[in-house]
Amino acid sequence: MEVKRPEWTSHFSFIAATVGSAVGLGNIWRFPYIMGKNGGAVFLLTYLLLIAFICIIPLCCELTMGKIYKKDAINTFSAINPKYKWFGWLCIFTVTLIPCFYFVVGGWILNYIWVFLTGNLPDNFAVYFSNFSSQIFMPCFLTILFLILTAIFPYRGVNSGIEKANNIMMPAFTLFLFILAVFALTLPGAKDGLLFMFKPDFSQFDKTMILTALGQALFTLSIGMGTILTYGSYMKENTNILKSAYTLIICDTIIAISAGIMIFPIVFSFGVQPSAGATLAFISMPQMFSELPFASVFGLVFFILLFFASITSGISMMETTVAAFMDNLNISRKKSTILTVFIIGLISIPATLSFGVLKDFKLCDKTIFDFLDYTTSNLFLPFNTLIICLIAGWCIPYFWEKAFGKGFIGSIFNILLKFIVPFILICVLVSGI
Repeated sequence: MEVKRPEWTSHFSFIAATVGSAVGLGNIWRFPYIMGKNGGAVFLLTYLLLIAFICIIPLCCELTMGKIYKKDAINTFSAINPKYKWFGWLCIFTVTLIPCFYFVVGGWILNYIWVFLTGNLPDNFAVYFSNFSSQIFMPCFLTILFLILTAIFPYRGVNSGIEKANNIMMPAFTLFLFILAVFALTLPGAKDGLLFMFKPDFSQFDKTMILTALGQALFTLSIGMGTILTYGSYMKENTNILKSAYTLIICDTIIAISAGIMIFPIVFSFGVQPSAGATLAFISMPQMFSELPFASVFGLVFFILLFFASITSGISMMETTVAAFMDNLNISRKKSTILTVFIIGLISIPATLSFGVLKDFKLCDKTIFDFLDYTTSNLFLPFNTLIICLIAGWCIPYFWEKAFGKGFIGSIFNILLKFIVPFILICVLVSGI
């Protein structure tokens, strides 16, 4: 007996869930330092153009496939053509690998929430982070704790778990981000931070920056891992695909820009390089917060903000795997969630230990954490997105009409889908390799 596919109870719930999937550490942790390393305003401008005219294509593809076939990623591609079932499994493989390093960062966030909640701030966050991340027990315990906290929502189901979580967390996330952004604008370095963000220096415009901006856009929108497809399968029939996709892109972009407005004024106020890198969130920012009045309050708000961002994305990734296991292994949602937790937990422990006892164990000259990050972000996601575009553009009759509508707009999107976007993705893949 076939179980009826669940649906979002409202358009707001759908947007909150998809924005929650897209808005994660990619926006708050990764976007500012990537932008800082790639010229600030000129990177932002390139990113906005790519996300609005290029990334919209695979985003609409996944939403449309989900809406049409009402299945998980594996069965969706199998329904298009049984020969494509392997690709559905590749998407599930990718979306299961990402939490294995992503949740390690979630464990760090839980630790920093505790540090700022108790007010026991270290004198030197660089030394503190190095000592903490190289431990054996506590980072592993917090990674598994973050995994379990995330798994609660897919375990409870689409409406009772995932929908309710996003309906509460995303408004709270937006409020906390607004509070910190307003605070940052009152600091002495606010003007310099805003100029860095919004005054382009076109001398820094180059091929590498374009590819980096596109890779960031794919990562932050959760494209190429089956997540958007799975969430699209819960859409109501009367939902407009193109309108929903642009709503998602606009919300995601506003939050990414707001994160920059929050971070760069603080960075310039304290004389920190905007290209400080991935340590910005766990070393530079906490150190700067510790030197401000009400340090514990602002630091706590910042890491709760990071927690909401990371857990809503984590929920969407886990749900993609849970839905696929349910439908293809013919098991209940609860058993599927437990299986997913077991697999992610098993791989995430070595990734956590790659900052300590396993730091000298290398795969392709990278630690386990860096290897998982690099292969998923730079290889699997662009490759998966390329295959999605090729299947949608060349293997599903009149797909562009279903996704983008008839007429001139549909014809333009069809050209982008079949020729331009695949070419750009091939360039990204070659660069990544």
